[in-house]
Amino acid sequence: MKCNEDGLQIVRDCEGLKLKAYRDSAGVLTIGHGHTGKDVQPNSRIDEHTAEVLLAQDMAKAEAAVNRLVRVPLNENQFSALCSFVFNLGEGNLRGSKSVDALNRKGYIEFASRMLLWDKARVDGELKTLPGLTKRREMEKNLFLRPVVVK
Repeated sequence: MKCNEDGLQIVRDCEGLKLKAYRDSAGVLTIGHGHTGKDVQPNSRIDEHTAEVLLAQDMAKAEAAVNRLVRVPLNENQFSALCSFVFNLGEGNLRGSKSVDALNRKGYIEFASRMLLWDKARVDGELKTLPGLTKRREMEKNLFLRPVVVK
């Protein structure tokens, strides 16, 4: 399964598009639509096409992580919400968490509620609730709970 356009749009909306490297709210060097990694240097610059290529590569990693972590059936919206979630959090933060354990016990509603707990980041050494993460988690939860409409 691939992340649908609604899931990709959450990433685009929440990450924004920055063509010059910057430090995110947690101090991580970032470029494009939330791309991080050793290839991002302080003075890096990219174009919009490269940002979309990086997003596709990063999303493929998130998709693979969701496939590894989740052992219950997901519909397209649930899968895509989880891809945005993992894209932002990283696989390691979700692996072994009570949230993914609840989902893997078929606790779909419990998992959706638990998504809202993941709205904090370490800023200046202190764990803080970030309004942008709160908004993102609401968007992901809403997508996760939205039924798939067959056309």
